[in-house]
Parts: sequence; C-alpha cells; structure tokens
Amino acid sequence: MLEANMFRTLSLALALTISLVSGAATPSLAADRFVSVIDDLPLMDGLIENENAAVTFETAGGRIAEAEARGGITPPAVRQFYANVLPQLGWAAQGADAYRREAERLHLDIRSDGDGGAVVGFSVSPLGR
Repeated sequence: MLEANMFRTLSLALALTISLVSGAATPSLAADRFVSVIDDLPLMDGLIENENAAVTFETAGGRIAEAEARGGITPPAVRQFYANVLPQLGWAAQGADAYRREAERLHLDIRSDGDGGAVVGFSVSPLGR
C-alpha cells in the first residue's frame, strides 16, 4: 500500500511538472491542497473541505474514504476541473463522475449548494465494494 501511495504522489508531481513545463492549459493545483483523507486527490482551488465530515479506514480489500468540500464555484466548473485533472493522475472515467484506478473506484457527488456554488462529495472504495 505504501508503494502505491508513493506511486500516486510521484504521478501527481510528474503530471503537474509536465503541465507547468509544457504550458498546457491545465487547471493549476497548489501542491499542499489535497483532500485530507485522500492524500493523492487534489482539492480544487476555491473549494474548502469540511474536515469534520471526513472518514477513512483500511479494509482487507483496500481503503475506504469519504470527504466533502464546498465553495463558490459552479458544479459544471468543478466537474470540468476533475475531468481534466483525474486522468493525469491515472484515473480513467467510468461514467458520470465515476473513475477507476488500479483496484479503486472514485465517485464524485457534485451538486449545487442553492446559492450558485457547489458541494462536492468524494468517495474512494475498493472495486469489489
């Protein structure tokens, strides 16, 4: 598991470096802005995580983690950000707001907060769940 986390961190660093060097129009990421319980998942600028809602634990089948963030960014902008960034980190789209990487599934629950902003739920679980 430690090797997988190191691989994910190195993949993120490489993707960010390539984006910066190539000048590609990729959303910018601050290296210290990650979802607290999903250390290899960037938190979009403008979103603020509700760390009291974060839950994580390890099972024999892999990690399970849930988190929530909100901000004054529209749901379509959040969806576009993650659609652009997640493939750079090895996540393959598996339908609307669903991604797969190795033996894990990532689901994003992106909805309006009623005031023009977004609430985003992040959920990581093993594929077998």
